[in-house]
Amino acid sequence: MEDLDFTGDSRPSKSAIYDSSVARMCFEAVGKLEQVRQGGNFFTENQSSDRMYYLVDGEVSLVRGKKVLDVVKAGEIFGEMAMIGRQPRSATAAARTACRALSLDTRQFQSSIQRTPEFALMLMNIIVNRLRLTAALTAGKAPQEAGALRERVFDAKMLSDLMAVLDHRLPAHAHLNKVIMKEGEGGVFMYVVVEGQVAISVKSRIVARIGPGGIFGEMALAAPSSRAATVTAETDCSLLSINRNDFLTLVKSRPDIAVSLFKSAADRIRHMTSHH
Repeated sequence: MEDLDFTGDSRPSKSAIYDSSVARMCFEAVGKLEQVRQGGNFFTENQSSDRMYYLVDGEVSLVRGKKVLDVVKAGEIFGEMAMIGRQPRSATAAARTACRALSLDTRQFQSSIQRTPEFALMLMNIIVNRLRLTAALTAGKAPQEAGALRERVFDAKMLSDLMAVLDHRLPAHAHLNKVIMKEGEGGVFMYVVVEGQVAISVKSRIVARIGPGGIFGEMALAAPSSRAATVTAETDCSLLSINRNDFLTLVKSRPDIAVSLFKSAADRIRHMTSHH
C-alpha cells in the first residue's frame, strides 16, 4: 500500500505555506481533544479511520512495519490524507511521549473549514504541491494507459449544486478541437466539465480523458502557476471555470464540494504512485 499520509519533506509542516496557527484554529473550532499515553497509538497500520489530527503536545512516530517513517511534533497535523482519500491507514501513529491532540472526523472537518476557509486553501496548496512532487518523481516512467477516462469528481446532483452556488459564473462553450489551455502557459482557473469530453496531453501524448463531472487545471487554485498539460476539446463542451475566490465561497457554503476536490487530488496521487 502506498503512503498517502505525508511523511518526510512532503509533510504539511515542512511546507513554506504551512501555518500552525491557522491549522490549530481550524481544529479548535469543533475538534475533539484526545490524550494518548506514551507507547499508545492514535491509529494503526491498515486500520480504517476517518479522523485527522493536530498535535497539541508531545511527539508521534509514524511507523510502517518496524520502520519509523517520520516524527510528528507539536503544531503539526497528521493522518489527513487517509481521511481525505477514505483509505485504510498506511502507517501506525505511535506516541513517543504522552500526547494531546485535537482530532476531526469527516463531518467535523467540513464544519470546521466553513469557519476557517483559509485552512482549506492552505491544505489545497499543500496537496497540490504533493501532486506536483509525485508527478515529478514519476516523470519519464510509463504513464497511465492513454485514453483512460478519469473518474468524475462530481455526480450529477453535486454538479448541479456547484453551478447553483456559482450562479454568477455561467459555463463557457468550447467547440470541437479547441485548445482550452496549453502546457507551460500561466493559469488561474480550474475547470469542471459540465458537458462533453476533453483530452489531456503531456508533451503531445494523451494521458487522460475527462467527461461530465470531471475536473482539470486544479493546480491553479493553489497559486498562479504554469500549466502542466495541454487540454483540448474532443467534442463540443460546456466548462465551468473556478478561481481561488470561488473556491473560498464553495468552502463556506458547500464544504462537501471542497472535500470532493481534496479527494480527487488524493486519488490522483494514489494512482500515480500505485502505477509506478
